Amino acid sequence: MTSRKLLSQFRLRPAHYVFGGVLLIRVVVLARLTASPYLLPTRGDMHFYDDWAQRILNGQLTDHLAFYGLPGYAYLLAALYKIVGYGPFIPALLQALLDAGTAVLIYKVSVGIFSGTGLRRAQIAGVLAAVGWAFFVPAQTYAVVLMPTAWFVFIFWLILWRIVSRKNAPTKWGALILGLLVGLAATAIATILFLIPLVIGAILLKPAISTHSQFRTRINALVLLFLGAAAGTSPCWVHNCFIAHDRVFLSAHSGINFWIGNNPGAIGYPRFPPGLHAGQAAMLQDSIDAAESAAGHALPRGQVSQYWAAKARNYITSHPVAWLRLLALKLRNLWSAFQYDDLSIITILREQNVTLPGIYFGLVAALALPAIFLVWKTAPLSRWIAVAIALHVLALLPVFTTERYRLPIVPGLLIFAAFGLVAFFNHVVAGKFRWAVAYAAFLIVSSYFISWPQRDPSLWALDAYNSGWQALESGNLPLAERKLQLARAYVPTNPETNFALGNLRLAEGNSAAASTFYLTTLQLDDRHRGALNNLGVIALDHQQFELAEHWFRRALDLNTRSAKTHFLLAKTYAARGDRADACAEIDSAVALSPQQPEFRQLREEIHRQ
Repeated sequence: MTSRKLLSQFRLRPAHYVFGGVLLIRVVVLARLTASPYLLPTRGDMHFYDDWAQRILNGQLTDHLAFYGLPGYAYLLAALYKIVGYGPFIPALLQALLDAGTAVLIYKVSVGIFSGTGLRRAQIAGVLAAVGWAFFVPAQTYAVVLMPTAWFVFIFWLILWRIVSRKNAPTKWGALILGLLVGLAATAIATILFLIPLVIGAILLKPAISTHSQFRTRINALVLLFLGAAAGTSPCWVHNCFIAHDRVFLSAHSGINFWIGNNPGAIGYPRFPPGLHAGQAAMLQDSIDAAESAAGHALPRGQVSQYWAAKARNYITSHPVAWLRLLALKLRNLWSAFQYDDLSIITILREQNVTLPGIYFGLVAALALPAIFLVWKTAPLSRWIAVAIALHVLALLPVFTTERYRLPIVPGLLIFAAFGLVAFFNHVVAGKFRWAVAYAAFLIVSSYFISWPQRDPSLWALDAYNSGWQALESGNLPLAERKLQLARAYVPTNPETNFALGNLRLAEGNSAAASTFYLTTLQLDDRHRGALNNLGVIALDHQQFELAEHWFRRALDLNTRSAKTHFLLAKTYAARGDRADACAEIDSAVALSPQQPEFRQLREEIHRQ
């Protein structure tokens, strides 16, 4: 009888339906992804994290150098691989659960901040905002791929829900937990540190629950907040300071990111300056090579970061007016309807019918901006959300914007957009047209601002280029041809597009045409190691040993520590019978990369000869 009574008292609430509905959509997307060739990452940031996690799983816990890339997500993946076995499905399923949790937080935050205007209206707005999140295409995408975005967004809004849902300031232990959450999330995405001022505001501005003095209680909470943040980030700074013996707080790649965001050619998006190639792994290695080449010797990672940060600061101080214009451009890009996804994974999964049709940033932002201003007085708790959005925008201004970087503010924009639509409808029905007219006027202005077109052809070429690369790597050569030719039509002088077309011709067995594209690549970028190596491979295949040596030597001049190039040069010398030089080169390759079995195999063959 007691159990029946308990069951009769249990009722499914709107939050339960929100969680179940969004989870169902995410599982459908994940199921579609598993049936596509894009589940296993082959390039880009997803491959970067997956490869790092596999190295950790194989026992390479550290290279005894400061982290060059935030390690939190890679170690999390390695732990999951250790527990459930290698494969991206379980991590993606866990992220789908977290993303459904984010939808619940959206609903709860919406009800919490707008219930003063009417509970029913707040609930309708909350459900509408959660449905918007369910069908927001970038959220669908990043919930199922190997990226830390879904984790970051969930923790971001968990902290905001904790602040909005409590009338009182966080207790000292609550502050410790919030600091710990921020710190742990910062080991994967550092911009969450910009939420700390919001937590400080909650501690200082909300009434504190305490039997002691308010001042002492708030000071204790602040101290524990920073102690929690220090403890959360400790896996990074303890490793860097005490294992790598390098003064780096989180990751030494912050300097190169600062330079990419603040240089004479910066456009507010991650356009790589000359000498840096696309792809996180390639870009990070290029940045190390360039800094060490400028110094003339090997550098600790911290000094590599300082090298690039100093270049960025020099540009800012030398060109203050141009830098201010760049900041304005970054702000415009951040609020633009134009989708700049540096991985192009959103477009790829949508074109392959993995994600469901849905909405994008431009529509959400255009509907949200009017409501942010119009509810400032009537819903005071909404100010916490507006400030959180502003803090995240400030976190991106020193660097650059991509679609996944602005994803954390989308739940807040959906909350404002949904409430604005509900309030507009209610005011019209009630005949209160003053508010409705003001909303419509703001909406016209925000729509014009957000839909301002991007006219740089290189920006439009990005999705076509990345889609072409993905098609090439998955063996879909006709699709790769269409996409890469479209990218080349936008920007014929892009070296990476010409290099990709060279690889496509090589995959088709047309080495002559491939060589033409590689030579064009070198005309546009004479330091392109990929083109130099591939020209050397083609020459080696045609037994043109002197020409192969020429190309490989040029590649080694750019990076003397490239194990792959030493290996290819060793093959060239061995093929033409130059055993002494072959031994020297293969010994260098093995010394640089002893874990490569093909390197050791070639060394054994050469020594046997």
